[in-house]
Amino acid sequence: MSITLESVAFDCTDASKLAAFWAGVLSVEVDAEGNEFFATVNRAADAPTLMFLQVPEPRTVKNRLHLDLATADWATELDRLLTLGAQRLDEHNEYGVHWITLADPEGNVFDLAEHKA
Repeated sequence: MSITLESVAFDCTDASKLAAFWAGVLSVEVDAEGNEFFATVNRAADAPTLMFLQVPEPRTVKNRLHLDLATADWATELDRLLTLGAQRLDEHNEYGVHWITLADPEGNVFDLAEHKA
């Protein structure tokens, strides 16, 4: 028997709104039956589901786990993410990788790396 990664869970104040942001990031739809308390993205795909759960407390410190995304069309995708509501935090060029650190609308940090041809 082996273990598989089923879901990545986000605590949040409004599950449907944060799910809509991440569905936009991934260019997919929010799964049916989502609401402000519980919503998922990508449940039917052959990849981990993003799960959003409403919690009463706000995020108060930097998240210790974050998603790393990558694209070959870095500038275009960065502009698209900012238009969706991401906030630009920092930019790095280390370890042979160029990436930018962003925050989603609830302040969860994630990175967008540039795939170089």
